[in-house]
Amino acid sequence: METQYDPVRPGETSPITIIVDGTPVRGLNGQTVAGVLMGAGRLAWRTTRNGRPRGVFCGIGVCHDCLVAVNGLSDVRACQRRAADGDSISTEAQA
Repeated sequence: METQYDPVRPGETSPITIIVDGTPVRGLNGQTVAGVLMGAGRLAWRTTRNGRPRGVFCGIGVCHDCLVAVNGLSDVRACQRRAADGDSISTEAQA
């Protein structure tokens, strides 16, 4: 969700850029990693053992479907982690 429409956390909407699997992706200050990915049109970034897509499911950090690595730290819930300008995100292969 864009921060300008977030009733819980309104704030500055300055642009940020994160690097996702080597590709720059633009977002807004205050968005979660998942918010930046979804805003860029990426709805899935992991797969199950059977190859089924996974991205954000619950959006509150319970299901762990949205795990990514952030700046080398693995198993980070993208729906809970605020994106910071310059973050390096690696999507994880299997759920």
